[in-house]
Amino acid sequence: MKFEVTSRDDMNALSRELTRAGIMNRKGELVRREISHYIIVKDEYRELLKKAGEIEPVEETLSELRELYEELVVPLEVGEEKPAEQFFGEGEVERLILFTALKEAGALREESGTVKLLRKPKLEELRVELRFPIEEVEEYLDEIEERFAPRMVSEVSFTKVYYVEVLEVDRELIEAALEIAEDYCTEESYVDAMFTGIARSILAETVLELAKKYRRKDELIAALLSREPLFVEGEDETVYVYFDEESIESLLKELQNLGYIKVKGNRVWA
Repeated sequence: MKFEVTSRDDMNALSRELTRAGIMNRKGELVRREISHYIIVKDEYRELLKKAGEIEPVEETLSELRELYEELVVPLEVGEEKPAEQFFGEGEVERLILFTALKEAGALREESGTVKLLRKPKLEELRVELRFPIEEVEEYLDEIEERFAPRMVSEVSFTKVYYVEVLEVDRELIEAALEIAEDYCTEESYVDAMFTGIARSILAETVLELAKKYRRKDELIAALLSREPLFVEGEDETVYVYFDEESIESLLKELQNLGYIKVKGNRVWA
């Protein structure tokens, strides 16, 4: 199980803490690539509204823009100034869409943290650009192609990732590692590591239990596969563990490296 951290210093500190607690671990770095695809539609608000029927994501965004226009623009007088942060609160994406549309229309000017309304165009006249992650509109792509002139924008981002991988399979050591890592790692990786650790310990415990009975590796693997999925019950949830023959082979090698078993050819010693 891997704990992702936000810096090299945190990676080194977490690794030291785990080592001091007698928990085997190794540090690692990688560059993660993330690719995102977006569908962009741009037109006057009234034209988008006219064509948006039953395309739910477009209708919802246009409705939210109308609410924001009535909240932010309608009460303003021409020449009046407001703090710029009023355009960037809850529903930040829609606020940014509205802000950009007004700015491109020459309806407002931003300076020194304030926004000054230069004129008050009708919402229906504003040219707005809507941007949707492609997975959000996948089921509507044909309709969007027919009704709008969409374009696709793709973004590729590269980020450096630091992590510490815990090599243990013993449940107590995994629980100790989770307790230590909580102060260092990102929340998302902590949750992933927690379930990965639980699954690894369940699978390892089952392998070691069956290895006392089955001395042939092929029989051991067959016995494990017959028990799939393994599971553990908690107070409010159940964790199921699925695996295949190749993953068992990899785990057997790990358990051998950790000194729990010995594998030679088709023979297994626990």
